[in-house]
Parts: sequence; C-alpha cells; structure tokens
Amino acid sequence: MNFNDYDKYAEYEEQFDPMRYDRQARRKRKPKPVHMPKKSSMEVIEEVAETVGLEGGFQTTYQPGIFEEGWLLESLRTFYTQALIQDVLALVKGGKEANVYRCEGNPAVTDELIAAKVYRPRMFRNLRNDKLYREGRPILKSNGKAVKKTDHRLMRALGKKSSLGVQAAHTSWLMYEYTTLQKLHRAGAAVPKPLAVGDNTILMGYCGDRHEAAHTLNEIDLQPDEAQALFQEVMRNIELMLRLEVIHGDLSAYNILYWQGEITLIDFPQVTDPTVNPSAAVILERDITRVCQYFAEQGVTCDAQAIFHELWSRWGTNIELPSEE
Repeated sequence: MNFNDYDKYAEYEEQFDPMRYDRQARRKRKPKPVHMPKKSSMEVIEEVAETVGLEGGFQTTYQPGIFEEGWLLESLRTFYTQALIQDVLALVKGGKEANVYRCEGNPAVTDELIAAKVYRPRMFRNLRNDKLYREGRPILKSNGKAVKKTDHRLMRALGKKSSLGVQAAHTSWLMYEYTTLQKLHRAGAAVPKPLAVGDNTILMGYCGDRHEAAHTLNEIDLQPDEAQALFQEVMRNIELMLRLEVIHGDLSAYNILYWQGEITLIDFPQVTDPTVNPSAAVILERDITRVCQYFAEQGVTCDAQAIFHELWSRWGTNIELPSEE
C-alpha cells in the first residue's frame, strides 16, 4: 500500500458516512481540524534525531558526582537544547553559592569555550547574609524587571520566607548578577561577557583555555611593573562602576581573574546601588581597602583611604561618609 491509497479510502469514508444525509447530525459534528501540510522527510528525521538525543540524556565529558549530577544537567539542559553549549568539559571552581564549569560552546552561535555559573539548589546553598547589600534595591523578576510593591502576595511571601518568597529572592539574586554584567560589559568594564541566563545558571565568557582556567589574583605573584599597571586597571573599573552607580560589594583579589596579563572582575550578585543604599560608602571603602591590601603586597604604593575619599567626592551621592575614628 502506498500513501496515495489513503486518499481513496478517505473518499469511500465520506461517501458511506451515515451522517452525510443527516442534517442534524452534521450540525452537531465537530469541525475538522485545519489541514497542515505534510512535513518533508528531512524535517521528520531532524525531529526524531532531536527527540532521541534528548531522551538519551545530556551526556557530558565531565562526570559529576552523585549529588551534583541531577541539578547540574537540569540547570544546563535548556542551553543544550538551544545549541548554546555542546558539552561540559570540567569543573573550574566549586563554592558554597555556585559552581563554575568550563563548557564547549557551539561556534556557530557562541564562543568556543563558555563559563557556566550554576547556582546551587537552595538545599545546598549557604549564602551569606545579603541584607546589607539589598538595602534600597528592589526584587528582580526573571525578566530583569523590578517586582512592583503593589504585588502584595509576593511581598508577603518574601517576608514570611515561604517557598515562593525564597524562590523569588533566589531569582532576584541571580538576575542582579546577570543584568549588572550586561550593563558593565556594554560600558567597557573588564567583566565576562554575559551570554544567556536560566532559572539557575548564567552563561558568560570564559577566561582561560581548554586545559586551564584563569587563576584568581590571590594565587598570583606579580612583577612590580605589571602589578602597577593592573592596579590602575582595577581602579579604572571601580571608578567606571561608580560612574554607572554600581559598587561590586565583595571585591578583592579572590574575585579578580588573571589571564595572560589581563584582569577580569567576577561575582556580582550582591552588587550595591550607591544612590539608594545608605551603607554604600562603607561597602565601597571596604572594596578599595581589600584591593589595596593585595597590591601593597605586590609592591604597589597605594593609600586606600585617600583613593576612597577622592572617588567618593567625585562620584558619590549625598549619603553620609563613614566616620573616621
């Protein structure tokens, strides 16, 4: 039998349909669905191949641990189906808040190597108290827009720390990092290029190569000339961020990557807005102090207090400066 025979059977069915001559029955009969054109053989094959691949699982070169596998693959599956990444190659960094993985990107869509920052499930996370950083800043939704204060249901959930409220806080934490990266990267800051965001993951530019990821500055001993140049670059970024009304909030040699003579600032979930946070000056002063402590050990002459006051007087708001004791 070939496919054309089905057309003949369709004609016979219509001819001998008992409802053909029953007007009342015809009126009650449901309308036929709109005919859709047949898919080509290639389209069918592609759909089957995609389905088989997904049902077969997202197989990765990196072999996650038993407690890691489920949430890792689920967190990255969306990016895999969107052809943004093709493989997970290695764990780059493990932390209390998130793990960072080196992924193989799809060269036709993204970079060859991509960093995937996967936040831990709530049951495994141990986020530090972020109340200091949240002062004045609204809760962000998954689209990056602020939750309206008139959304009383969500506000109550946040106050009670119900499952809805905890999830909303988690989403906001993640979206602050992603939207900050977007803002800073567009302005020319030395930050990873943000590529995509999911419910639990941020894809961004990768620092390193296939064999080694960039080290953080605290692991690097610099030559005097290089140390001076990199110190100036970090200060450029701090001032650029302040101009854009952004304070990192946790900046130190542990959150600055070093690769082939260049630095990249990372980890922005607790970013602070100096225009609304009354603790902004304290937070900025601490960031600058920590950076200066590292570079002073590398032979750079720097005065954290002088740098802070100079930057704050130039770009700060009318928030009161911390008192000197």
